[in-house]
Amino acid sequence: MELVGYAGLIALTLCWIPQSIETIRLGHCPVNLIFLILSSFGSLCLVLYALFLGDPVFTLLNLLTTLGALLNMYYRLFPRIPAA
Repeated sequence: MELVGYAGLIALTLCWIPQSIETIRLGHCPVNLIFLILSSFGSLCLVLYALFLGDPVFTLLNLLTTLGALLNMYYRLFPRIPAA
């Protein structure tokens, strides 16, 4: 089952990569701000919970998804290039 956990970690982490690359390329993030706030907050809470459980897969997954959400939220709040 740990292998299944790592497969989920990889898939969920990889889903943020194309969005983050597009966000950096565009200089702004077109993703809904409420979604980004809830995603960041939820995954950060899950990082803390996973640390409490001592689960490295769950911790890493949520840490990486938190970073992806925060990167996109930064560009949403502070765009390098204004949205058209």
